[in-house]
Amino acid sequence: MATHGDLKILTGNANPELAKAICDHLGCTLLPSMVSKFSDGEIRVEIGANVRGSDVFVIQPTCNPVNYHLMELCLILDALKRASASRVTAVMPYYGYSRQDRKVVPRAPISAKLVADFLQVAGMHRLLTVDLHAGQIQGFFNVPVDNLYSMSLLAEHVAETVEGDLAVVSPDAGGVERARSFAKRLGCGLAIVDKRRDAPNQAKAMHVIGNVEGKTCVLVDDMIDTAGTMVQGAHVLLENGAKTVMAAVTHPVLSGPAIERLCNSPFSRVVVTNTIPLSPEAQSCEKIKVLSVAGLLAKAIHNIHTESSVSVLFNKTS
Repeated sequence: MATHGDLKILTGNANPELAKAICDHLGCTLLPSMVSKFSDGEIRVEIGANVRGSDVFVIQPTCNPVNYHLMELCLILDALKRASASRVTAVMPYYGYSRQDRKVVPRAPISAKLVADFLQVAGMHRLLTVDLHAGQIQGFFNVPVDNLYSMSLLAEHVAETVEGDLAVVSPDAGGVERARSFAKRLGCGLAIVDKRRDAPNQAKAMHVIGNVEGKTCVLVDDMIDTAGTMVQGAHVLLENGAKTVMAAVTHPVLSGPAIERLCNSPFSRVVVTNTIPLSPEAQSCEKIKVLSVAGLLAKAIHNIHTESSVSVLFNKTS
């Protein structure tokens, strides 16, 4: 039984289509609200219905423009807090600043931790997210964090659409655990592309560890940003005898030259989810296939609201 009042879903401007899809799964409607700009660029937030004593879920990935969508989210959380909502859960399918989770150079911020502080001060009681870049970010919060995995969704698509001998490939050493779990789910082999990063958003793929000759390779990662690493990885795999190469990625950040690179890449297909909405340019790329996480998030929201187990949805093979 729910102990935090009626379930209500609210969205900012980051991904309203995903919010509507989640509502369709839950059989409810979006809470009326206005999230707009004043003439000077400041954000204006007004909640259009009573939320006193309610269990409110705010759907808002902090994707590009990251700072604007983060500020939107914080102002929505503050408005709900001041309107006496019983509990407010921030549903951030994509957690912006997640790659800045530690100090890699002197005198640098730990931005992912600062974002966690922002959200908690603004009035968030709980966080629901998908495929955090670093699982340790959960420790930056003093409230419950549910980190869901899109692996089952992506793996199911690969299993249903790809025939022949498969090999799951991690584009770097840091993603080996994710790729190993993906490979175990598909019952296939694992390989790694050895990579040397020379500067932020720039990487040079070196060689392949593992057997990929004659196989359909699936490059697996949590996000695809400028696509440089992924495209270089695809070329290296083909040079090492791979039959074809596709990618399975959760978050389509797709900044800078990413879309052009993917359209001109040797990938047969790039499968992503809708944690981040695709730009019109990305939607026009025939190689990009989008899967919806709305059902997964809707189940998590239902379980959180009814005080049921959320861990049954993690579905992560170790």
